Amino acid sequence: MHPVVKLVSQRLALGLILLIAASVLIFMGTLILPGDVAQSILGQSATPEALANLREELGLNEPAVLRYFDWLFGALQGDLGTALTNGQDIATSIGRRLGNTLFLAFWAAVISVPLAIFLGLLAVRYRDRWPDKLISAVTLASISIPEFLIGYLLIYFVAVQLGWFSSVAMINDSMSLLEKLNAIALPVAVLTLVVLAHMMRMTRAAILNVMQSAYIETAELKGLSTFKVIARHAFPNAIAPIVNVVMLNLAYLVVGVVVIEVVFVYPGMGQYLVDHVSKRDVPVVQACGLIFAAVYIVLNMIADIVAILSNPRLRHPK
Repeated sequence: MHPVVKLVSQRLALGLILLIAASVLIFMGTLILPGDVAQSILGQSATPEALANLREELGLNEPAVLRYFDWLFGALQGDLGTALTNGQDIATSIGRRLGNTLFLAFWAAVISVPLAIFLGLLAVRYRDRWPDKLISAVTLASISIPEFLIGYLLIYFVAVQLGWFSSVAMINDSMSLLEKLNAIALPVAVLTLVVLAHMMRMTRAAILNVMQSAYIETAELKGLSTFKVIARHAFPNAIAPIVNVVMLNLAYLVVGVVVIEVVFVYPGMGQYLVDHVSKRDVPVVQACGLIFAAVYIVLNMIADIVAILSNPRLRHPK
């Protein structure tokens, strides 16, 4: 078997195992949550008979193993169950919310990924000079500040004081694309600042590592400009670690938006999860956790596969 095919198959198998393990942890985590689901639904004034009937209706009296496999097989078929608090189909509700979260993450990625790569190339071009030091200082500051604080600062100065954008990022299907972009401007700005620093610093480090190679010296001796050496020779050979960090940050844009969505009251998956955690709606928490885990694992798996495919030693074994 070709080494590339073997390694890709191993990564796919590992991703499947991790997804199953994540589903087990999510299900077990909801089991150990304090309180009683039936009690939280019916309230403190519910009679023992009513509680017993509801537990029987929800299947809470069945063994945990059977409930896990019922939930897992249902999820594989697209059936995520019904929300306990409002009786709505979870898959339908999550479909709308997930679309909003992906819309937010997409525009944050469109801005942050090219900008991070450009700043990384710029920092390498002016290594140890003032542009490099300025970029590193700004990105280090953005890493050090929590995203919720950045969000509240933007709300106060940009939305309240200047009035440029709304402090509440509410979108709906009746809005045009420009109206939606105007509504999500501040959360996109926060997400961009949060992930930009990691991607830029990894891009800079990966390119600087390649710049120490012998073929880079050969390219410089041929009289190529520094920027051409970086763009044509160093950057393509540093693509594997850059893709890895980009994929990790794209996963964060989808999975880690919970805080940002709560701060800006954005109708996405994060806000949906927080609302139902407070209501102890276990099926919704399980479904959201499984989707977040799947997105994170799949994007990391894609990063591993791209790193394998970009390795010339594996593509062309001797």
